Amino acid sequence: MTNKKKKTIFVHGKFEVLHPGHLRLLKFAKESGAFLEVGVYADSMGKYFVPEDLRLEALGSSIFVDRAFILDILPEEYIRNNQPDIVIKGSEHENMYNPEAEVLKEYGGKLIFSSGDSRFSSIELLRAELNTIDLSSIKKPQEFCERHKFDYQALKSTLDRFEGIKTIVIGDTIVDEYIACEALGMSQEDPTIVVTPLLSEKFLGGAGIVAAHTKGLGAKVSFFTVLGCDETAIYAKKKLSEYGIDSFCYSDDTRPSNLKQRFRAGNKTMLRVNHLKQHHISLELQKAILKDIKKEIKSAQVLIFSDFSYGCLPQKMIDEIITYGKKYNLIMSADSQSSSQTGDISRFNEMTLVTPTEREIRLAVDDFESGLIVISDKLKDKSNPKNIFITLASEGVIVNKYNGENKLFTDRLPAMNTNPKDVAGAGDSMLSTASLALAAGADIWQAAYLGSIAAACQVSRVGNLPLQKVDILKELEI
Repeated sequence: MTNKKKKTIFVHGKFEVLHPGHLRLLKFAKESGAFLEVGVYADSMGKYFVPEDLRLEALGSSIFVDRAFILDILPEEYIRNNQPDIVIKGSEHENMYNPEAEVLKEYGGKLIFSSGDSRFSSIELLRAELNTIDLSSIKKPQEFCERHKFDYQALKSTLDRFEGIKTIVIGDTIVDEYIACEALGMSQEDPTIVVTPLLSEKFLGGAGIVAAHTKGLGAKVSFFTVLGCDETAIYAKKKLSEYGIDSFCYSDDTRPSNLKQRFRAGNKTMLRVNHLKQHHISLELQKAILKDIKKEIKSAQVLIFSDFSYGCLPQKMIDEIITYGKKYNLIMSADSQSSSQTGDISRFNEMTLVTPTEREIRLAVDDFESGLIVISDKLKDKSNPKNIFITLASEGVIVNKYNGENKLFTDRLPAMNTNPKDVAGAGDSMLSTASLALAAGADIWQAAYLGSIAAACQVSRVGNLPLQKVDILKELEI
């Protein structure tokens, strides 16, 4: 029997991959009582690709868990025998049949549903910051490769096959301007930080950098975007030409080109100023874009949507482009960002891959309470993507793959760069690299790994610069 002097909490499950959703639930459970017990389902209770001893070891290393053990009987039997005060399950179980409820009712125990707090920081990252001293900030998890039966040589072979893949990228171009400042102190008139601008540097961003990444990795790129009639447009066209991208830039004199200014001091961004308008492009522009894409798409292998909700991608045009992509059996991927604006990743139906952040997927399915796997299933029901990467910043990425029967396979990759200098552009580099990997014949696990390395390389520097294949090859040789 459990020591009843302490309020005991019981959680049970498979715990094949201990991802941030699990950690949030365990944190919530520990905060609900004094003693947290976790039952890990025995191998005999189902089919698992991670053996029970490894699953138990992962749970046992959590600072939230007081006791982890192999559960080889039904959870309700364990509850009846040990009578924990509270049983906690993920909120996705709330509207299902829960056999634990009847047993708990017998002795006055409680059943609580929660998926924890989404503002939780990864334990692994905190532990690494405290205990690891290393000249390289990029850490590549070997166990992920072992689980999915690939090695670095296979990844190098995939990279070699990027060469010449015909790719169409369409979306909102952004020019990012970084203004380096010297902080002088506080104003004496009002509580304002006073700075002096020292220098300014511009970078191609948004869908433009997705096209540049794709080109730098070896693909042949056709890029479709809309720009204003201004100096920012001139800069964007110049950079696209320098990067060797075949660009279709359509001018719209009703909007400025998208410009985002970041004022930085001491390696930190103090203020962002966005210059943009968000109304949809005209029907005439849409027809011109569709006419040109229809010509290019016949010889393409990959189609990437990079959406920032600034008007470049009206829904009707998206739907027509997707119809073309399906006709020619393209690998299709999409990202719809919702940082300072509100995007909707579910606008892109039947994608091979989508790469939303947790906030973006929650916005798309209007669910801010359920666990990560539940919201993934909801997006699957809504827009039917084959693969979903839920990107979680410092907590890494949850990789969700659906087979032909809509059965979910999931795994987690930690963030590989533990000391990022500038997180802007991480998602763009992952989207570009993973999309090309799928076109080159890699499975989703290899694509996620290459995409994570690409993101780790990108955030190791300030400003959006195009990835090169050599950047990733260098990391694979370390």
